[in-house]
Amino acid sequence: MRAYNFCAGPAALPTAVLEKAQQEMLDWQGKGLSIMEMSHRSNDYVAVAEKAEADLRKLMNIPENYKVLFLQGGASLQFSAIPLNLLGKNNKADYIHTGIWSEKALKEAKRYGDVNVVDAATLIDGKHAITEQSTWNLSNDAAYVHYADNETIGGLQFADVPNVTAPLVCDYSSSILSAPVDVNKFGLIYAGAQKNIGPAGLTIVIIRDDLLDQAKPEIPSILKYGDQAKNGSMVNTPATYAWYLSGLVFEWLLEQGGVDAIYKINQDKAKLLYSYIDASDFYNNPIAIANRSMMNVPFTLADEALEKTFLKEAEENHLLNLAGHRSVGGMRASIYNAVPLEGVQALVSFMDEFAKRHG
Repeated sequence: MRAYNFCAGPAALPTAVLEKAQQEMLDWQGKGLSIMEMSHRSNDYVAVAEKAEADLRKLMNIPENYKVLFLQGGASLQFSAIPLNLLGKNNKADYIHTGIWSEKALKEAKRYGDVNVVDAATLIDGKHAITEQSTWNLSNDAAYVHYADNETIGGLQFADVPNVTAPLVCDYSSSILSAPVDVNKFGLIYAGAQKNIGPAGLTIVIIRDDLLDQAKPEIPSILKYGDQAKNGSMVNTPATYAWYLSGLVFEWLLEQGGVDAIYKINQDKAKLLYSYIDASDFYNNPIAIANRSMMNVPFTLADEALEKTFLKEAEENHLLNLAGHRSVGGMRASIYNAVPLEGVQALVSFMDEFAKRHG
C-alpha cells in the first residue's frame, strides 16, 4: 500500500499521475520510446509543453499579458534571477522579511542592488505572526516589492496579498495552486515545482510583459526572462520529464474541478488538523490563527523527549516525513494538494491515539 506522505518537498504526487507516468514510461503514446528520450524540440514534445502551459493558464486564469516560463535551478536560483532581471533601470527593491526563505531571497538580492528590508515578523501572545502593512517602511521608488506568501519551514502565511504600488513579486513555492490567486495583482510569481506542481527540477515563473525589459546588462542569457520567453523556455534543454509530469498534475487538477475545488478540500484538511491541535493539551501550534499556513502545519509535543517515538510510530502507521525542519525542530505536516483528506484523518487519528497513551 502507498503511505501518506507529509513531506514538505519533494512532496506527494497524485497517485493517478504516477500511475499514468508508469504506463507511459517505456512507450509514450505508442511512439516506442519514453518521453525522457525524446527531443525537446520535436513536435510531440512541444505539444506536451504547450498543453502544460495552457492548462496552467486555465487553472490560474493567467492573463494574456503575462508570460509563463518553465525554468530550472529551483526557486533558489530565482533569488538571483529576479534582481538581475528587474533592477536594470532602478536598482532599488523592497523585501518583506517573514522567515527563512524570504531571508534567503533578500540576502541574494543584496548582491545585485539596494535592498530595503521590511521586517514583518512578530509575536502576538507568544505566537508567530505577520505585522500589519500600515507598519511597514516601504520605499516610494522601489522597482519591486518581494515577499514569500508561505514560509514552508515556519508555517507562516500571509492572510492577504499586500497592497503596494510597485510591481509585486511573490515566492509562491509552497502555496501555488492550493487556493485561487488574482494574478493581475502581481508583476511576477515564481514557484519551485516540488510541492504542488510536480517533481523537483522545474520552476515556474509568471511575469507581466512590461517587466521583460528591466534586466541588468550583465545578466547571463540563461537567466534572462526575455530570452527565455522568446525561446519558449528552451534557451537550453529544459527539464523535460519534470515538465511532462507537471502537465499531468495540471490535468489531474482540472479533473478535480480546478483550483476552486481543491481549495475547498484544502480548507477542510487544514481545519481538521488545526482544530484537533487546538483542542489538545498534548500538541501545540506556534502560529497566530490569522497567519497559519494552509499547506504546512508545524506542531510540537508536550514532551519533546517523545518526538523520536512519535516519528517511529507514525512511520509504522504509514504516516511519513512528519519531522520538522532541522532549523526549528518539532513536527510538521505538509498537506499539499496531493495529500487526500483521508490522509489527514489518519494523521489526526494517530495523533489522538498517541496522546492518550503518552499524555
